[in-house]
Amino acid sequence: MLAIIGGSGLTQLSNLSIVRREVVRTPYGEPSGALTFGELGGHPVVFLARHGYGHTIPPHLVNYRANIWALKHAKVSAVVSVASVGGIRSDLGPGELVVPNQIIDYTWGRVATFFEGGDKPVHHIDFTRPYDDQVRARILAAASSAGIVVHDGAVYAATQGPRLETAAEVNRLERDGADVVGMTGMPEAALARELDLPYAAVNVVANHAAGRAGSETSIAFARIESVLQDAMVRVRKLLESL
Repeated sequence: MLAIIGGSGLTQLSNLSIVRREVVRTPYGEPSGALTFGELGGHPVVFLARHGYGHTIPPHLVNYRANIWALKHAKVSAVVSVASVGGIRSDLGPGELVVPNQIIDYTWGRVATFFEGGDKPVHHIDFTRPYDDQVRARILAAASSAGIVVHDGAVYAATQGPRLETAAEVNRLERDGADVVGMTGMPEAALARELDLPYAAVNVVANHAAGRAGSETSIAFARIESVLQDAMVRVRKLLESL
């Protein structure tokens, strides 16, 4: 069973035939919301809104451990994260869909492991390739099958938020090799790896990152909503194909 974590712009799946909702209690506190079980494209899926179903939880306060633990508890076979990002690379403008293949983590103060404290030994994971190759390949194949254009490969910069970045910070991210910037990719991906949950992401470019193209002097927030609404139609189609 596939798990889908929805970010900004995807707080619900309108093409999901809902079967039931389940509130999961975890050793790490409350998840962002109830798990929504249903069918998509004739297959069982479970959906979770990362920021809550009312989009009320900011990126730095998401209980990533509870979310990932709850999905593992639901016995999902893989996780697909959907998240909006700012485009740094010149060809990644508003509305583009990206399947990233690498991460640079700039977050701080977030609980980033299940293995700390008490009698739990330190647990090191191999994070050379942070996204699961097979899940990425399935996403790309599903996009091709559905006739949806996606960019294969990008370096995702995970920043703390909830504020957006300065132009100077985006310049730094670009020098570091980042192609897109978001606020929720970490520690979510690492926690999934700790629990052996295959994990990959679909990024939706909501805007040019600060200092770039249409965001040279400021971010046009009024346009972001319409960009996401249009892009999420394609994301839902992609997920159904997947």
